[in-house]
Amino acid sequence: MNTQYAPHLYMICYPNSSLVLSQLSPQDFGARYNYGSASYYAGKLIYAELDINYRNDYFRIDEALSKFGAHSDGTPKATKYISSYRVLEHVDIDAVQMLYLANADGTSYALQPGPYQPSTQEHDLHVFAEIDPVRMLTLSKFDLRGFGRWFTDPDNIIAVPRLLFAQVTLEVDQFLADFEQNPFNPPPLEGVHPSKLRNAIVDLRRREKKLFKGLTLDTSFTKESYRKIRHGFMLIDAHKEKFFPMPTLHEIEMNNLKFWKGM
Repeated sequence: MNTQYAPHLYMICYPNSSLVLSQLSPQDFGARYNYGSASYYAGKLIYAELDINYRNDYFRIDEALSKFGAHSDGTPKATKYISSYRVLEHVDIDAVQMLYLANADGTSYALQPGPYQPSTQEHDLHVFAEIDPVRMLTLSKFDLRGFGRWFTDPDNIIAVPRLLFAQVTLEVDQFLADFEQNPFNPPPLEGVHPSKLRNAIVDLRRREKKLFKGLTLDTSFTKESYRKIRHGFMLIDAHKEKFFPMPTLHEIEMNNLKFWKGM
């Protein structure tokens, strides 16, 4: 049987970083990762669809495509890995078309790029979950765009070429008030001890010139709900940015009830 399927080029951003060819639709690809693969995985999956015509000499895309086809029984080829090292660094932001969030149950939700409008009602401190290529949880005085620009500034000694990250909701003053009432409350951020978080907030507010403070060595993103994402996801480098707004919970519920239930 000679069945033709359109190839898709996906960039997995979480839980690993890789460039993959697939004959599956974006929705089927997200389900495959959690259910259909021989490699066991159960958790969040964040991936992007790239322009199938995108090329970078770092990737052997044309070679992979020349050997890429359906299985002998006519079923589509689910995955053919092209690269699993320094992927985001070599993918131009313009090549990223859509960002997809997938739950552990295989349901997924598509995020379209849109304008980023800085909020005028933000706290002085924000929590950012860095997703790719680094995966720390960071407390910062920057807003979403400012943090991305700082982290990708070549003059910055710890800069990365390109960064995908999101802001995580934390009502800072409410947390501090609740902590004073009961320091044994559950942590508002997965993997961050409440007393450590309180100390980080106090320290960052006290030191005028200090701009950020690391909270964890890993985002612990698998345990955190997508419901905690504030504003959306930012993909940024020193020259370009692409923002993927996070819809309201009501919009997600109306558009994709199954995904909403698994968030």
